[in-house]
Amino acid sequence: MKEVNIETLKSAANRLMFDMDEQEYKVLLDEFQIMLKQMELISSIDGVDEAEPMTFPFDVTTSFLREDIVKDELDTKEALKNAKEVHENQIKLPKVVK
Repeated sequence: MKEVNIETLKSAANRLMFDMDEQEYKVLLDEFQIMLKQMELISSIDGVDEAEPMTFPFDVTTSFLREDIVKDELDTKEALKNAKEVHENQIKLPKVVK
């Protein structure tokens, strides 16, 4: 695994287009190191690799959902009428990551 240091965090923050002060980077690095130690601890448990991942702790069968029924559809023109910019019938948004 690649070593995580303050420069790695700054690079990631730069790619995500945000910045923090030096103290915040130090706190984030400390918290990241704690998380890595916890991951190491969990991976050291015997049989953890054979355990099936759990998505929800209880078996739930949902029988109360209704069938989807199409009602009063908006046509594309009506749905896009308030968008600032439209490209190929989709709302165009500004890029937020590099």
